[in-house]
Amino acid sequence: MLTLKAIRENPEFIIERLAVKNFDAREIVEEVIRLDTLRRNLQTESDAIVAKQKKVSAQIGALMKEGKRQEAEAAKAEVAALKAKSSELLAQADENQKTLDAKLVLLPNLPCAQVPEGKGAEDNVVVRMGGEEPSLPEGALPHWDLAKKYDIIDFDLGVKLTGAGFPVYKGKGAKLQRALINFFLDRNTAAGYKEVEPPVMVNAASGFGTGQLPDKEAQMYYVGLDDFYLVPTAEVPVTNIFRDVILGVNDFPQKLTAYTPCFRREAGSYGKDVRGLNRLHQFDKVEIVRVEKPENSYAALDEMISHVESLVNALGLRYRILRLCGGDMSFTSAITYDFELWSAAQGRWLEISSVSNFENYQANRLHLRYKDENGKTVLAHTLNGSSLALPRVVAALLEDNQKEDCILIPEVLRPYTGFDRID
Repeated sequence: MLTLKAIRENPEFIIERLAVKNFDAREIVEEVIRLDTLRRNLQTESDAIVAKQKKVSAQIGALMKEGKRQEAEAAKAEVAALKAKSSELLAQADENQKTLDAKLVLLPNLPCAQVPEGKGAEDNVVVRMGGEEPSLPEGALPHWDLAKKYDIIDFDLGVKLTGAGFPVYKGKGAKLQRALINFFLDRNTAAGYKEVEPPVMVNAASGFGTGQLPDKEAQMYYVGLDDFYLVPTAEVPVTNIFRDVILGVNDFPQKLTAYTPCFRREAGSYGKDVRGLNRLHQFDKVEIVRVEKPENSYAALDEMISHVESLVNALGLRYRILRLCGGDMSFTSAITYDFELWSAAQGRWLEISSVSNFENYQANRLHLRYKDENGKTVLAHTLNGSSLALPRVVAALLEDNQKEDCILIPEVLRPYTGFDRID
């Protein structure tokens, strides 16, 4: 979340920048400043009462020794009144703090200066494109028909077992999934990311730390008996490894990668654009997460973008990279780049990765800090990216590599699959 210091020192700047996200922040910012002023006043008044209470308490013993019983009793009565007033102030301060915290989490992260203005996806900026247009045979099929033709993904069986959006991968389809996961993890670890295997259920504190709660609660699957949430992305557990941590100045960069299944309710999703693998409730994804010093985070972001681009290039797929406009960005992001693959059989672009810098927004919620060269405690910066989300990668691989009698496997995946074609 935004820091109180930033809001207090430059409220108009906060309001101006959040307008780029089409968020009217004035009312909340003004209320936050009012509540913070009240918090400071309550603290000042409380400190004065505690100081007076200590002073009067110290006089009681001396008055008793001097035989001034009446004055001592009066002092005791004053101390009791001061304690009651102090308790009242503490209760007010506690209630004020809860209200202040509730208001703070309503403010999204500030978009950085590079973020273009815009209302939605149509205003995103294409940064660059790569890969070649696939040459498809006559009568090319979309991936859901290819999956049925070669018996590698069963969508109907998934509906029987669970419901729509939970496919069953079979035979070479299942091996292709496993191959992609291992390929992405190997490429990530070769690039210096340490592999971790986190839980796929997290507590509410973890959801809050990365900004899924309370903003995306409706999109998460909730296990009510245990008060856990199924992870919507490995970003949540992996970033929370650093919750309540103070790093040393020489502990940077922190680079982690993880594979997890991901679970998203995707409420309200329907129609042709979510057919097949285009949008699922359960899917596999490999993630990269970085924790950086503030001055290095944008260089790290560029490195992450280049790394994800190298994965897409290795698979030989046509892609484009978009810088998201303010109206299409997530609540927590300061800047986001999306990767999209071209599905020639569907005639549309499919998002397969988002790479984001959150600056210190998540770190403030996580209490993730480090000691700088001067021994000062400073909030770190966090970043994350998909590298990669599997469903739409699989969709593009199947569609773009189809021949009349088979689907060819990209050469880089063959050591992982153990086969060079699906037929």
